[in-house]
Amino acid sequence: MTRVGAVDCGTNSIRLLIADVPGDGSLTEVTRQMQIVRLGEGIDATGAISPAAMERTLTAAREYAERCRQEGCETVRFVATSASRDASNSGDFVAGVRSAFGSFHVLPEVISGQEEAQLSFAGATAGLTGTPEPYLVVDIGGGSTEFVLGDSAGGVRAARSVDIGCVRMTERHLHDDPPTEDQVWAALSDIVRAVDDVAGDVDLSGVGTLIGLAGSVTTVTAHALGLPDYDRDRIHGAQLPVETALEACTDLLLSRRSVRGALPYMHAGRVDVIGAGALIWRTVVQRVAHDSGLRTVRTSETDILDGIALSQG
Repeated sequence: MTRVGAVDCGTNSIRLLIADVPGDGSLTEVTRQMQIVRLGEGIDATGAISPAAMERTLTAAREYAERCRQEGCETVRFVATSASRDASNSGDFVAGVRSAFGSFHVLPEVISGQEEAQLSFAGATAGLTGTPEPYLVVDIGGGSTEFVLGDSAGGVRAARSVDIGCVRMTERHLHDDPPTEDQVWAALSDIVRAVDDVAGDVDLSGVGTLIGLAGSVTTVTAHALGLPDYDRDRIHGAQLPVETALEACTDLLLSRRSVRGALPYMHAGRVDVIGAGALIWRTVVQRVAHDSGLRTVRTSETDILDGIALSQG
Protein backbone atom coordinates (compact mmCIF):
# COMPACT_ATOMS: atom_id res chain seq x y z
CA MET A 1 0.00 0.00 0.00
CA THR A 2 1.43 3.36 -1.05
CA ARG A 3 0.11 6.74 0.10
CA VAL A 4 0.35 9.11 -2.85
CA GLY A 5 -0.40 12.70 -3.67
CA ALA A 6 -1.82 13.64 -7.06
CA VAL A 7 -2.13 17.21 -8.31
CA ASP A 8 -3.96 18.24 -11.46
CA CYS A 9 -3.26 21.83 -12.43
CA GLY A 10 -5.48 22.94 -15.28
CA THR A 11 -6.51 26.18 -16.92
CA ASN A 12 -9.25 26.97 -14.41
CA SER A 13 -8.57 24.96 -11.25
CA ILE A 14 -5.89 23.17 -9.27
CA ARG A 15 -6.90 19.99 -7.47
CA LEU A 16 -5.31 17.64 -4.96
CA LEU A 17 -6.05 13.99 -4.24
CA ILE A 18 -4.28 12.11 -1.48
CA ALA A 19 -5.03 8.40 -1.62
CA ASP A 20 -3.81 4.96 -0.60
CA VAL A 21 -3.05 2.89 -3.71
CA PRO A 22 -2.52 -0.86 -3.23
CA GLY A 23 -1.41 -1.44 -6.83
CA ASP A 24 -4.43 -3.52 -7.89
CA GLY A 25 -6.21 -0.81 -9.88
CA SER A 26 -8.13 0.56 -6.90
CA LEU A 27 -7.58 3.45 -4.50
CA THR A 28 -8.87 4.64 -1.15
CA GLU A 29 -9.37 8.38 -0.94
CA VAL A 30 -7.86 10.24 2.04
CA THR A 31 -8.68 13.78 0.98
CA ARG A 32 -9.71 15.63 -2.18
CA GLN A 33 -9.47 19.41 -2.56
CA MET A 34 -10.05 21.97 -5.30
CA GLN A 35 -9.32 25.67 -5.72
CA ILE A 36 -10.30 27.89 -8.66
CA VAL A 37 -7.09 29.76 -9.50
CA ARG A 38 -7.71 30.58 -13.18
CA LEU A 39 -4.11 29.91 -14.23
CA GLY A 40 -5.11 30.34 -17.87
CA GLU A 41 -6.73 33.75 -17.38
CA GLY A 42 -5.94 35.86 -20.46
CA ILE A 43 -3.51 33.30 -21.87
CA ASP A 44 -5.47 32.89 -25.11
CA ALA A 45 -4.82 36.57 -25.88
CA THR A 46 -1.34 37.15 -24.38
CA GLY A 47 0.31 33.76 -24.64
CA ALA A 48 1.67 34.08 -21.09
CA ILE A 49 0.60 33.33 -17.52
CA SER A 50 -0.17 36.62 -15.79
CA PRO A 51 1.71 37.51 -12.57
CA ALA A 52 -1.53 37.41 -10.55
CA ALA A 53 -2.55 34.00 -11.93
CA MET A 54 0.96 32.67 -11.33
CA GLU A 55 0.90 33.79 -7.68
CA ARG A 56 -2.60 32.40 -7.03
CA THR A 57 -1.59 29.02 -8.39
CA LEU A 58 1.78 28.80 -6.64
CA THR A 59 0.14 29.78 -3.34
CA ALA A 60 -2.26 26.86 -3.75
CA ALA A 61 0.64 24.58 -4.72
CA ARG A 62 2.47 25.45 -1.49
CA GLU A 63 -0.68 24.67 0.52
CA TYR A 64 -1.06 21.32 -1.23
CA ALA A 65 2.59 20.45 -0.64
CA GLU A 66 2.17 21.08 3.08
CA ARG A 67 -0.94 18.88 3.17
CA CYS A 68 0.97 16.08 1.44
CA ARG A 69 3.66 16.32 4.11
CA GLN A 70 1.08 16.29 6.90
CA GLU A 71 -0.68 13.21 5.50
CA GLY A 72 2.55 11.24 5.06
CA CYS A 73 2.60 10.92 1.28
CA GLU A 74 5.43 8.76 -0.01
CA THR A 75 5.29 10.09 -3.57
CA VAL A 76 3.65 13.04 -5.30
CA ARG A 77 2.94 13.49 -8.99
CA PHE A 78 2.08 16.97 -10.26
CA VAL A 79 0.54 17.19 -13.73
CA ALA A 80 0.00 20.48 -15.53
CA THR A 81 -2.28 20.72 -18.52
CA SER A 82 -3.41 23.16 -21.19
CA ALA A 83 -2.45 26.56 -19.74
CA SER A 84 1.05 25.38 -18.93
CA ARG A 85 1.58 23.87 -22.38
CA ASP A 86 0.53 27.11 -24.07
CA ALA A 87 2.34 29.70 -21.93
CA SER A 88 5.54 31.39 -23.07
CA ASN A 89 6.63 31.63 -19.42
CA SER A 90 5.82 28.04 -18.50
CA GLY A 91 9.41 27.61 -17.28
CA ASP A 92 8.80 30.07 -14.44
CA PHE A 93 5.70 28.15 -13.45
CA VAL A 94 7.55 24.82 -13.42
CA ALA A 95 10.34 26.29 -11.29
CA GLY A 96 7.82 27.67 -8.79
CA VAL A 97 6.07 24.33 -8.41
CA ARG A 98 9.36 22.47 -8.00
CA SER A 99 10.27 24.87 -5.20
CA ALA A 100 6.88 24.43 -3.48
CA PHE A 101 7.21 20.62 -3.43
CA GLY A 102 10.96 20.65 -2.79
CA SER A 103 11.08 17.94 -0.13
CA PHE A 104 9.28 15.53 -2.47
CA HIS A 105 11.67 16.19 -5.35
CA VAL A 106 8.67 16.67 -7.62
CA LEU A 107 9.33 17.38 -11.27
CA PRO A 108 6.19 19.11 -12.59
CA GLU A 109 5.04 17.38 -15.74
CA VAL A 110 3.68 19.55 -18.52
CA ILE A 111 2.02 16.64 -20.26
CA SER A 112 0.78 16.30 -23.80
CA GLY A 113 -2.90 16.27 -24.64
CA GLN A 114 -2.52 12.59 -25.52
CA GLU A 115 -1.21 11.61 -22.09
CA GLU A 116 -3.79 13.84 -20.43
CA ALA A 117 -6.48 11.91 -22.28
CA GLN A 118 -5.07 8.53 -21.24
CA LEU A 119 -4.94 9.51 -17.56
CA SER A 120 -8.50 10.82 -17.75
CA PHE A 121 -9.68 7.53 -19.23
CA ALA A 122 -7.95 5.47 -16.54
CA GLY A 123 -9.47 7.57 -13.76
CA ALA A 124 -12.97 7.70 -15.23
CA THR A 125 -13.31 3.99 -15.95
CA ALA A 126 -11.64 2.52 -12.84
CA GLY A 127 -14.12 0.10 -11.29
CA LEU A 128 -16.72 0.61 -14.04
CA THR A 129 -18.60 -2.64 -14.76
CA GLY A 130 -21.84 -3.65 -16.46
CA THR A 131 -21.77 -0.65 -18.79
CA PRO A 132 -21.92 -0.97 -22.60
CA GLU A 133 -18.57 -0.63 -24.32
CA PRO A 134 -16.65 1.01 -25.84
CA TYR A 135 -16.56 4.02 -23.55
CA LEU A 136 -16.08 7.54 -24.86
CA VAL A 137 -14.63 9.67 -22.06
CA VAL A 138 -14.90 13.43 -22.57
CA ASP A 139 -12.99 15.70 -20.18
CA ILE A 140 -13.92 19.39 -20.55
CA GLY A 141 -11.27 21.63 -19.07
CA GLY A 142 -10.66 25.34 -19.02
CA GLY A 143 -8.46 25.47 -22.10
CA SER A 144 -8.89 22.13 -23.84
CA THR A 145 -11.18 19.13 -24.10
CA GLU A 146 -9.99 15.54 -24.29
CA PHE A 147 -11.83 12.74 -26.10
CA VAL A 148 -10.77 9.16 -25.37
CA LEU A 149 -12.31 5.99 -26.78
CA GLY A 150 -11.49 2.66 -25.17
CA ASP A 151 -12.65 -0.43 -23.36
CA SER A 152 -11.94 -2.40 -20.21
CA ALA A 153 -9.93 -5.08 -21.99
CA GLY A 154 -7.59 -3.15 -24.26
CA GLY A 155 -7.65 0.30 -22.72
CA VAL A 156 -7.36 3.33 -24.97
CA ARG A 157 -8.14 2.81 -28.67
CA ALA A 158 -7.98 6.41 -29.84
CA ALA A 159 -7.61 9.84 -28.27
CA ARG A 160 -7.61 13.47 -29.29
CA SER A 161 -7.21 16.77 -27.44
CA VAL A 162 -8.62 19.98 -28.94
CA ASP A 163 -8.33 23.61 -27.84
CA ILE A 164 -11.89 24.21 -26.74
CA GLY A 165 -12.49 24.78 -23.04
CA CYS A 166 -14.81 26.78 -20.81
CA VAL A 167 -12.32 29.56 -20.06
CA ARG A 168 -10.97 29.77 -23.61
CA MET A 169 -14.44 29.93 -25.21
CA THR A 170 -15.70 32.46 -22.66
CA GLU A 171 -12.75 34.80 -23.18
CA ARG A 172 -12.85 34.40 -26.94
CA HIS A 173 -16.60 34.71 -27.54
CA LEU A 174 -19.09 34.84 -24.64
CA HIS A 175 -18.46 38.37 -23.38
CA ASP A 176 -21.98 39.60 -22.55
CA ASP A 177 -24.26 38.61 -19.69
CA PRO A 178 -26.14 36.68 -20.91
CA PRO A 179 -24.27 36.02 -24.17
CA THR A 180 -25.81 37.35 -27.35
CA GLU A 181 -27.06 35.07 -30.11
CA ASP A 182 -24.12 36.11 -32.33
CA GLN A 183 -21.63 35.27 -29.56
CA VAL A 184 -23.18 31.85 -29.02
CA TRP A 185 -23.08 31.10 -32.74
CA ALA A 186 -19.42 32.19 -32.95
CA ALA A 187 -18.48 29.91 -30.04
CA LEU A 188 -20.57 27.08 -31.47
CA SER A 189 -18.74 27.38 -34.79
CA ASP A 190 -15.39 26.83 -33.05
CA ILE A 191 -16.75 23.92 -31.02
CA VAL A 192 -18.42 22.14 -33.96
CA ARG A 193 -15.23 22.52 -36.02
CA ALA A 194 -13.20 20.99 -33.18
CA VAL A 195 -15.60 18.07 -32.74
CA ASP A 196 -15.49 17.44 -36.50
CA ASP A 197 -11.69 17.29 -36.22
CA VAL A 198 -11.96 14.82 -33.35
CA ALA A 199 -14.24 12.57 -35.42
CA GLY A 200 -11.39 12.14 -37.90
CA ASP A 201 -9.33 10.35 -35.22
CA VAL A 202 -11.91 9.04 -32.75
CA ASP A 203 -14.88 6.99 -33.99
CA LEU A 204 -18.01 8.68 -32.61
CA SER A 205 -20.39 6.31 -34.37
CA GLY A 206 -20.00 3.13 -32.31
CA VAL A 207 -19.93 4.47 -28.75
CA GLY A 208 -21.54 2.25 -26.10
CA THR A 209 -21.39 4.73 -23.20
CA LEU A 210 -20.63 8.46 -23.19
CA ILE A 211 -18.97 9.56 -19.93
CA GLY A 212 -18.49 13.26 -19.14
CA LEU A 213 -15.90 14.52 -16.66
CA ALA A 214 -14.84 17.68 -14.83
CA GLY A 215 -16.57 20.72 -13.38
CA SER A 216 -18.62 21.81 -16.37
CA VAL A 217 -20.23 18.38 -16.76
CA THR A 218 -20.73 17.75 -13.05
CA THR A 219 -22.35 21.17 -12.64
CA VAL A 220 -24.66 20.56 -15.60
CA THR A 221 -25.59 17.23 -14.00
CA ALA A 222 -26.32 18.87 -10.63
CA HIS A 223 -28.53 21.38 -12.49
CA ALA A 224 -30.37 18.62 -14.36
CA LEU A 225 -30.98 16.75 -11.09
CA GLY A 226 -32.12 19.91 -9.30
CA LEU A 227 -29.88 19.19 -6.31
CA PRO A 228 -30.26 21.25 -3.12
CA ASP A 229 -26.44 21.45 -2.89
CA TYR A 230 -23.37 20.00 -4.59
CA ASP A 231 -23.58 16.30 -3.77
CA ARG A 232 -20.64 14.38 -5.20
CA ASP A 233 -22.16 10.99 -4.35
CA ARG A 234 -25.38 11.73 -6.25
CA ILE A 235 -23.54 13.20 -9.23
CA HIS A 236 -21.02 10.38 -9.60
CA GLY A 237 -22.43 7.71 -11.90
CA ALA A 238 -25.59 9.68 -12.66
CA GLN A 239 -27.22 8.66 -15.93
CA LEU A 240 -29.35 11.29 -17.64
CA PRO A 241 -31.62 11.04 -20.67
CA VAL A 242 -30.01 12.91 -23.56
CA GLU A 243 -32.85 15.45 -23.73
CA THR A 244 -32.57 16.20 -20.01
CA ALA A 245 -28.84 16.85 -20.32
CA LEU A 246 -29.35 19.10 -23.35
CA GLU A 247 -32.05 21.15 -21.62
CA ALA A 248 -29.83 21.69 -18.57
CA CYS A 249 -26.95 22.82 -20.81
CA THR A 250 -29.13 25.32 -22.69
CA ASP A 251 -30.57 26.73 -19.47
CA LEU A 252 -27.13 27.38 -17.97
CA LEU A 253 -25.80 28.82 -21.24
CA LEU A 254 -28.56 31.41 -21.53
CA SER A 255 -28.90 32.29 -17.82
CA ARG A 256 -27.58 35.51 -16.36
CA ARG A 257 -24.56 35.17 -14.10
CA SER A 258 -26.58 36.43 -11.14
CA VAL A 259 -29.00 33.53 -11.65
CA ARG A 260 -26.18 31.01 -12.00
CA GLY A 261 -24.46 32.34 -8.89
CA ALA A 262 -27.60 31.81 -6.81
CA LEU A 263 -27.75 28.09 -7.64
CA PRO A 264 -26.86 26.08 -4.51
CA TYR A 265 -24.48 23.72 -6.34
CA MET A 266 -22.63 26.39 -8.36
CA HIS A 267 -19.01 27.04 -7.38
CA ALA A 268 -18.31 30.77 -7.42
CA GLY A 269 -15.33 30.25 -9.71
CA ARG A 270 -17.51 28.64 -12.39
CA VAL A 271 -20.25 31.27 -12.59
CA ASP A 272 -18.73 33.17 -15.53
CA VAL A 273 -17.49 30.15 -17.51
CA ILE A 274 -20.19 27.50 -17.01
CA GLY A 275 -22.13 28.78 -20.03
CA ALA A 276 -19.25 27.94 -22.36
CA GLY A 277 -18.70 24.59 -20.65
CA ALA A 278 -22.39 23.77 -21.03
CA LEU A 279 -22.28 24.71 -24.72
CA ILE A 280 -19.32 22.39 -25.29
CA TRP A 281 -21.04 19.51 -23.48
CA ARG A 282 -24.33 20.14 -25.32
CA THR A 283 -22.56 19.99 -28.66
CA VAL A 284 -20.71 16.79 -27.78
CA VAL A 285 -23.83 15.07 -26.44
CA GLN A 286 -25.83 16.00 -29.55
CA ARG A 287 -23.12 14.74 -31.91
CA VAL A 288 -22.47 11.43 -30.13
CA ALA A 289 -26.17 10.76 -29.58
CA HIS A 290 -26.78 11.32 -33.30
CA ASP A 291 -23.81 9.26 -34.50
CA SER A 292 -24.15 6.36 -32.02
CA GLY A 293 -27.86 6.41 -31.24
CA LEU A 294 -27.31 6.88 -27.49
CA ARG A 295 -30.29 7.80 -25.35
CA THR A 296 -28.46 8.47 -22.08
CA VAL A 297 -25.21 10.06 -20.90
CA ARG A 298 -23.24 9.30 -17.75
CA THR A 299 -21.30 11.59 -15.41
CA SER A 300 -18.17 10.63 -13.49
CA GLU A 301 -16.59 12.37 -10.51
CA THR A 302 -13.43 10.29 -10.97
CA ASP A 303 -11.16 11.65 -13.65
CA ILE A 304 -7.57 12.58 -14.49
CA LEU A 305 -6.81 13.21 -10.80
CA ASP A 306 -7.65 9.58 -9.99
CA GLY A 307 -5.62 8.48 -13.01
CA ILE A 308 -2.60 10.41 -11.72
CA ALA A 309 -2.94 8.73 -8.33
CA LEU A 310 -3.35 5.25 -9.84
CA SER A 311 -0.25 5.76 -12.00
CA GLN A 312 1.85 5.78 -8.81
CA GLY A 313 0.57 2.43 -7.50
